Amino acid sequence: MPHLSIHPAVGGPHQIYYELIDGQAEKPCLVFLHEGLGCTAMWKDFPRRLCEITGCPGLLYDRLGYGLSDALQQSRKTDYLHRYALEELPLVLTHALPSGQPYIVIGHSDGGSIALLHAAQQPPGLRAIVTEAAHVFVETLTLDGIRVAEQAYADGKLRGLTRYHGDKTEQIFKAWSDTWLTPDFAKWNIEEVLPSIACPALILQGIDDQYGTRRQVDAIVAGVPGARMQLLEQCGHTPHQEQAAAILELMDTFIRSPA
Repeated sequence: MPHLSIHPAVGGPHQIYYELIDGQAEKPCLVFLHEGLGCTAMWKDFPRRLCEITGCPGLLYDRLGYGLSDALQQSRKTDYLHRYALEELPLVLTHALPSGQPYIVIGHSDGGSIALLHAAQQPPGLRAIVTEAAHVFVETLTLDGIRVAEQAYADGKLRGLTRYHGDKTEQIFKAWSDTWLTPDFAKWNIEEVLPSIACPALILQGIDDQYGTRRQVDAIVAGVPGARMQLLEQCGHTPHQEQAAAILELMDTFIRSPA
């Protein structure tokens, strides 16, 4: 299985699992960032379908602690999304993509927040971002949804996560839920970085998202110059699964003409 050996600013070297999807070399690479309990495999066939439609190559990887990558090497801090965005993602891009390869980041949930933080640094190769169900601040609805997930996990209803994360499942679930529910994290807010995003952005969210309200989308669109938005009816937290055909069309149109 393909792994990258990367050396982050904190913690020792570790192995990151990744997958590449073939596409036309002259087109930007689509970089997929999974959700807070997700991984490469949990995207299912969506990345390949989008790459086939657009002709773009693709890159998927499991962030540290997830899927087939190494386990977390230290306890998670409240700045964990910044670390993934500003330390791990640039290292993965450097190792996995040809030098100078332009790319578009597509992030779901935590991955969407990471995409926003990454874009705010204005990396030279970044052509655009797409977010699904991204968060820029903490809402009561989000915390309530996490508490529901905690109870479901305690009741054994989320055993399916073991299929994806193996013996890291307990660690990564607790890292996710405990971090979001810690009192210090209630102050987490990245709205101040949004005006620094200079690339085109497409912001997507299901109206029935159990982890966030329209306030998230409105804040992102208000902060990111020129950002486009689309709210999806009869859709929850995972638009690319619940409304796959519509999301493929929206992303394809945007990728072909992001400006």
